Amino acid sequence: MKSYSEQYAAYGNALEEQLRLECGRRFVPGSAVGEAARYSLMAGGKRVRGVLTLAFCDLLDGDRNTAAAFGAAVEMLHCYSLIHDDLPCMDDAATRRGQPSCHKKFGEATALLAADALLTEAFEVIAASGAQNAQAAAAVACLARAAGGRGMVYGQELDLAFEQKQPSEQELTLIHTHKTGDLIHAAGLLGVLASAHTPQDEEECGAYTRAVGLVFQIVDDVLDCTSTAQQMGKPVGSDAAAGKITFATLKGPAAAMQQAQQLTERACERLTGVYGGRAEFLVELARSLAARKS
Repeated sequence: MKSYSEQYAAYGNALEEQLRLECGRRFVPGSAVGEAARYSLMAGGKRVRGVLTLAFCDLLDGDRNTAAAFGAAVEMLHCYSLIHDDLPCMDDAATRRGQPSCHKKFGEATALLAADALLTEAFEVIAASGAQNAQAAAAVACLARAAGGRGMVYGQELDLAFEQKQPSEQELTLIHTHKTGDLIHAAGLLGVLASAHTPQDEEECGAYTRAVGLVFQIVDDVLDCTSTAQQMGKPVGSDAAAGKITFATLKGPAAAMQQAQQLTERACERLTGVYGGRAEFLVELARSLAARKS
């Protein structure tokens, strides 16, 4: 039986291989847009969303090939969102994953097009995955709903709207439920959709991923106050410099981390109560994300 770190590495390797395949299939050789998309997509990262897809598929003894395609799609869509997030009209970030952000490397126009290509190609990856028609349709709907005007994009809209305001904890939670949490929720649900499953499986996945998504953002906010750009691979301290309210500035880093730990343990207890030892990897994943330093 593989250890947690070995299993995470195995999932990561499977995703990297799938993403390399998709880059070869989806972009015209020599295209500047394709080069920019590949530059951002293959720059590493934790691949948390794709790992969630594979882990929930394995939890339910699903089809790993289908899940690998679904996981690649969610990583492509996540990458598009990061390219947009780094643009001058959004967060204006100069670095991402320890290297120049896409628009700094290729220019704003090419970066914008590369992000658009990643977004749209992600749905073809699902359509071409070999999944059954109903399964593929459900996966497309899941990802579109999570990323669109009721999901991640809505969260970004709220985040921008509250930049010069003093959001309450409830309002912050609403922002990040959509901006960060919706895509994390979709990633887990895609793994469920790659498997034979029950409504309870969808419900348990939702309870777990909603908690993990909120914890991910809380920890990000704390690290923005306490970590370094070298550790994070991206600029830090920009929220505080702009006077932006985050979970860390609203509650204080210690209280924010206490909330993250409580959310994590409740999610882990619930998942273990339903799936027992089969959920061990997902339990360790949630705990490692709550304890991460980058």
